[in-house]
Amino acid sequence: MSDFAIGRRQARPVHRMLVLAAIGAGVILTAAPVAYMLWPQAVPVAPDAPSLPIQIGGVTFNVPPAAIRVPVQRRPGTQGRIDLMFLWPSLTPPDLTTKATPAAPPNLSERIFVTIAASDGSLPPVERLKTIYPRYAAGAAVTGSDGLSVTNFKAGSPYHGEELIADPSAPERFLLRCTRRTGAAPGMCLHERRIMTADVTVRFPRDWLTDWRAVADGIDKLLGSLRPHGG
Repeated sequence: MSDFAIGRRQARPVHRMLVLAAIGAGVILTAAPVAYMLWPQAVPVAPDAPSLPIQIGGVTFNVPPAAIRVPVQRRPGTQGRIDLMFLWPSLTPPDLTTKATPAAPPNLSERIFVTIAASDGSLPPVERLKTIYPRYAAGAAVTGSDGLSVTNFKAGSPYHGEELIADPSAPERFLLRCTRRTGAAPGMCLHERRIMTADVTVRFPRDWLTDWRAVADGIDKLLGSLRPHGG
């Protein structure tokens, strides 16, 4: 497979992250009605409703139904994908019994988004760090005073407009692709993790990196709660 084809395949999440960033900007700063429309409007589900066993890519996750953003996904059994949202930093599902309104939309800057889908067979994140991302790096990684390394991508590459951010001591645990704030659009970060034959994508505001160790711990805790028996 050509480098270009591989790049295109690995860059598919880029579009999704940029779309989320654009939506987040409108929601958080200027477009309250958009946030209202994003908020689940179906029959409310109690935050403490029992978790649902949902199998994705042959992997079983125990998911609180109130965290599931798409009402049709709130069912047990096999699914190809689920889209979740949790409050930050509590990591609890949102209270869907509290109805959002255009005048009082949810604060999406205090929410962490998780997508779980069956693996498409692409390289896992750590392998991309070794074999794919270096091809598009604009230079060597620079480690800041906060302990995170930052690598810029070449202009015109599949990852143009993003930065590769990682904990150099444990990139398999904390590896991100992040955008910067652009005008009203906030910077967003995307973390991907392969769990057996399922791919997990976590999205959150880049501003959270001021306390990135708490974010890394929170992601581990959240994913552990969805897979309480490990694996």
